[in-house]
Amino acid sequence: MANHKSAKKRTRQALKRKLINSQILSQLKTNINKFTELIKAKNKEGIDKSFNLVNSSLAKATKKGLIKKQYMSRKLSSLSKKTNNI
Repeated sequence: MANHKSAKKRTRQALKRKLINSQILSQLKTNINKFTELIKAKNKEGIDKSFNLVNSSLAKATKKGLIKKQYMSRKLSSLSKKTNNI
């Protein structure tokens, strides 16, 4: 347990950041799953909108430092290949 005022504040801030980061990652995973479901259903109208959502979610997570830049590039590449195959 933290004894100093600044240590208590850092603990509060870390908990707040942890919550926000987990929400961002959860939203990213949800968007990717929805996108893959649309690909399986071959819904061409929904795929474009969903791809934009996945792209922005990946960029946001990368900007925040939650995922690495290479992971974002690799994921976008594989998802765009799936999009182009339909």
